[in-house]
Amino acid sequence: MNDTICALATATGGALGIIRVSGPQAFDAVSAICAVKCADCAPNTVHYTHIISPLPLEGAGVALVIDEVMVSVFKAPRSYTGEDAVEISCHGSRYILNKVLELLIQNGCRMANPGEFTQRAYLNGKMDLSQAEAVADLIASTNKATHQMAMNQLRGNFSGELAQLREQLLKLTSLLELELDFSDHEDLEFANRDELLELTKKIDNRITSLAHSFETGQAIKQGIPVAIVGKTNVGKSTLLNQLLKDDRAIVSNYHGTTRDTIEDTIDINGITFRFIDTAGIRQTVDEIEQIGIKRTYQAIDKARIVLWMIDSEPSTKEIEEIAQRTKGKSLITIINKIDKNVNDSLSSLSQLSSPIIRIAAKFGQGIDTLEQAIYTAANIPHLAETDIVVSNARHYDALVRAQDSIQRVIMGMEQQIPGDLLAEDLRLTINHLAEITGGQITPNEVLGNIFKNFCVGK
Repeated sequence: MNDTICALATATGGALGIIRVSGPQAFDAVSAICAVKCADCAPNTVHYTHIISPLPLEGAGVALVIDEVMVSVFKAPRSYTGEDAVEISCHGSRYILNKVLELLIQNGCRMANPGEFTQRAYLNGKMDLSQAEAVADLIASTNKATHQMAMNQLRGNFSGELAQLREQLLKLTSLLELELDFSDHEDLEFANRDELLELTKKIDNRITSLAHSFETGQAIKQGIPVAIVGKTNVGKSTLLNQLLKDDRAIVSNYHGTTRDTIEDTIDINGITFRFIDTAGIRQTVDEIEQIGIKRTYQAIDKARIVLWMIDSEPSTKEIEEIAQRTKGKSLITIINKIDKNVNDSLSSLSQLSSPIIRIAAKFGQGIDTLEQAIYTAANIPHLAETDIVVSNARHYDALVRAQDSIQRVIMGMEQQIPGDLLAEDLRLTINHLAEITGGQITPNEVLGNIFKNFCVGK
């Protein structure tokens, strides 16, 4: 934390590049290589200048101008890291960027470690751990939903929710601690146990709700897996190509062309879907094709949505098998080749409780309707700016452990176990939640809360 660090903050190869400098000597290091005296500048201001090498050209007697740049000055604590910081906007030449970094290092900086600017922001109290992790998620966001999810977390929505839970848990802990301190006064009651139990159950419900959102968060973050299954030559590969708007899969009139799963992604209404084209299901003696069919079943197991393609009346056995294999998943039945006057009544499909979409994959007919059905089947809620969806496995793990601890508190209250045991499980709950943001509760905080809100004998 006493070092001054520098690093390239943008990808190489563009027209412009930004070098970020942060630390106690940031102003001195930058001022040593340009005409801007950063320490004298007003905070949050931008200045035009030249980066100049301190070494003169041989025989010329003048300094070497490296680049024309814009220097942005940020003074502690009103910067990203909470330290004195400078951002230098250069041209994107690899030579220029490397030369500027070299000059900064010669003037007391060192190269930053991966993530060190955000680490310093966390250590200086500019953000908590969950917000720091949201920075990485924001950079990695690939669609509207992942971007919104990361922005909500970066704004502190999740942190604010946890802070409210922490305040409620602190109140419970303080009451129980206070009762323990005055345990020799049997007639002294600080809170109604029924009210405490009701509050504890509300906390448990909220923690449970946050934990349950992890499944949706992972689906948004990783992409929702969609398996395209059916007999050989029903048009699965043609459908994949239509969805991707690219000839990704080989299309042929020969049966068993697709021997392995083929995967690719598309965005539908801001949500990423991972489509898996599978080998056609049929009886075959071909060993390689049998392996492909086995992988088809594995793809169904992993999928959240299954598109079952047919082009003729399925047998009762086929319907029973697809219903059995897709239990707990969203099933969409697709009748393909409607351009060939395929019988669209298919009365046997009434046994399935799934949407039925009619398409002509070869000509792209009905694809828009199918995409909307897929989006609906995903059942992903629209994310408003205040919505909280957990997508980080570390956060989920901490929530699950907090849930386990708070449920022990509920069980203990219902069984009227001693307050010191309840207080211990409450502390565990608080500590598990604190792992998410990087804070923890201290004995002094409990003591301070007691005197602030539950002062006795005043």
